Amino acid sequence: MTTTTEARARSGRLMLNKVPEATVWFWVIKVLCTTVGESFADWINTQLGVGLVNTAWIFTAVLVAALAVQLRLKRYVPFPYWLTVVVVSVTGTLYTDILTDQLNVPLWISSAVFSVLLAVVFGAWWLRERTLSIHSVTTLPRESFYWVTVLVTFALGTATGDWTLELTGWSPSVSVLLPLGLIAAITALWRFGANPVLAFWLAYILTRPLGANIGDWLASPKVAQNPGDPTGLALGTFTTSLIFLGLILATVVYLTVTRADVTETREAAHRVQVVGDRPKERIALGGFGVLAVATAALLAWAHAQPHVGPAPETDTTSAVRLAPGQAVKNFPPAKVGALRTLASTSLKDARSGDAAGAHAAAQSLRDLWDADQDSLQPLDDTGWTSIDAQMDQVLMTFGIDHSNPPTPPARQEAELAALLADLG
Repeated sequence: MTTTTEARARSGRLMLNKVPEATVWFWVIKVLCTTVGESFADWINTQLGVGLVNTAWIFTAVLVAALAVQLRLKRYVPFPYWLTVVVVSVTGTLYTDILTDQLNVPLWISSAVFSVLLAVVFGAWWLRERTLSIHSVTTLPRESFYWVTVLVTFALGTATGDWTLELTGWSPSVSVLLPLGLIAAITALWRFGANPVLAFWLAYILTRPLGANIGDWLASPKVAQNPGDPTGLALGTFTTSLIFLGLILATVVYLTVTRADVTETREAAHRVQVVGDRPKERIALGGFGVLAVATAALLAWAHAQPHVGPAPETDTTSAVRLAPGQAVKNFPPAKVGALRTLASTSLKDARSGDAAGAHAAAQSLRDLWDADQDSLQPLDDTGWTSIDAQMDQVLMTFGIDHSNPPTPPARQEAELAALLADLG
């Protein structure tokens, strides 16, 4: 779908249009980018043991660098533009994950906050420029508004997509159908005569949960490790990221050579607005309303159906309790040492009254433990199970991966001390 509107001259550096035409290639590569945003962030966060917050800091710095390059250009260039989209995709995903996993903000609150923030950004953009069209991104202020909007749409799409999974218990393969169906319906309304700018941004938001669900479906194991865990094709986050990064690169090379998505001239970016069919726009607006009500009804129905949720968060203490240090005797000392360091940091912060620091260290401890599962568990399943049970007790005291609020510091300190004893 495309969006056409008259680009009104404003103060600032005038450029050729900085956004590609919304051809089929635009939507294909956008979905590829959102899939990478999900799988690549998960791989760095868990498999490399970097941790959620550190990963967010890394990609925020990369985003600043990518935007610095993109904003200096005077026209749309495929490689830096889509590189920036990929980085924004990963960064927006991480920001939502921090709210959910690090700060324990419910997904419905994140969805509401990002919806309001997106409305504010759109409002400020419209008040200053009198257009939200991607064909009018010809000055630095407009491009700045555009990238802020893109970042918020990724964060919003992540929150609403995860909230949908939480409400319904659908598997990733089934969850793909909802955003795909909504995008198809929006496309039909656009072809009927809906406002093209509204249709574009609604579809743009929905590509985020679509791409994320595709990524989860490809990366998740074929058999769930716990009740309610996602299942898929078991390609893993690294392989999925490589496949989609390769597809993105191939598409960008094609677009660079063919210029199939380039607004060729400044006149094209300032083409006269084509007056739409107002009655059809009003009918289509009603269609969007019906679509929203139908989607809400579907989610309410799915939520009411029996479905498998996350594994129960009751007592997960291992039936096997080993002597201090025995559980890790077959594990590599370097890995055990890294776990001890994070546990010690969390305990030290808890004792000093630094609740945020203790929580962050416990979160990093969880991420590292999860990342090492595939390498540690085969070495000693009994030892791994024993440590995993105590690790879960620690996480429960912080409200990490558990619905309960954080417990008093004394309880956190006791469980951390027990874990350190188990680690030797």
